[in-house]
Amino acid sequence: MAKEVKVWYDPEGDYLEVLFDRQAGYFRETENDAVMEKVTDKNEVIGFSILKVSSLKKQEPLLVAL
Repeated sequence: MAKEVKVWYDPEGDYLEVLFDRQAGYFRETENDAVMEKVTDKNEVIGFSILKVSSLKKQEPLLVAL
């Protein structure tokens, strides 16, 4: 069965959020200042967010380990 992924983009805030699962969790920092990962209390990654998304079009691809 296909898994549903939810994607939100806020053009005013230039913010992208992707959720793999709608569970309770919290965002925490990654090695990239623009990227936060959303994890459950069991440390499972259930999504991520990216700040200043429009700045990525002028750079190399964004690589982050989640």
